[in-house]
Amino acid sequence: MLTPAEWQIVALSLRVSLVAIAAVLPLAFALAWLLARRRFPGMVLIDALVHLPLVLPPVVTGYLLLLAFGPQGPAGRLAKSLLGITFSFHWTGAALAAAVMALPLMVRAIRLSIDAVDTRLESAARTLGAGRWDVFRRVTLPLAAPGVLAALVLGFARSIGEFGATITFASNIPGETRTLPLGIYTALQVPGAEGEVARLAMISIALSLAALVASEWLVRRGTNGKGRPVL
Repeated sequence: MLTPAEWQIVALSLRVSLVAIAAVLPLAFALAWLLARRRFPGMVLIDALVHLPLVLPPVVTGYLLLLAFGPQGPAGRLAKSLLGITFSFHWTGAALAAAVMALPLMVRAIRLSIDAVDTRLESAARTLGAGRWDVFRRVTLPLAAPGVLAALVLGFARSIGEFGATITFASNIPGETRTLPLGIYTALQVPGAEGEVARLAMISIALSLAALVASEWLVRRGTNGKGRPVL
């Protein structure tokens, strides 16, 4: 059984991850759509910037977030004055770090699902008098939905395991920013806390494994296991 402090860590991790993927989903979908359906100058640069967190050391990502969204950063001051949101040393900062790290995986999964949509179906719908919004709502989105759901699950898995950017940007504060990876890291520094480490590690493994299995199931459902979208 988990102790109250460990339950607090698990609850905070779930809260941070769910808020992160919910907040970043609109941006991820917009970027995926842009990269999948449009060709424009600078597209390669935007694609590279979107995927930069995958190859950049997470500590560097956290440092850049601190510069931009910290108390003295331009985005941080703007968010504080307009929305009353503080990121540094707060759970919202942990959610922001998790969202940034999950964004590339979500964009990639959604982009692949949009690429898999047969554009002939969209063209046929337009010839029958459907507007752009109707085509998107009735044809494109339903066909891409399994990929979008898979992106959400992958983003959740990535968020639940985020460590480097979070500890750099939001610090390691009990009850505020101490998520599962930070809780495991903290327990590893305490002699005799092997039981806590094992319990938190098992929860992390279970959540991540469940997310990966769900993501694979959604992808197979969307392609009918044969690489073709289900109509």
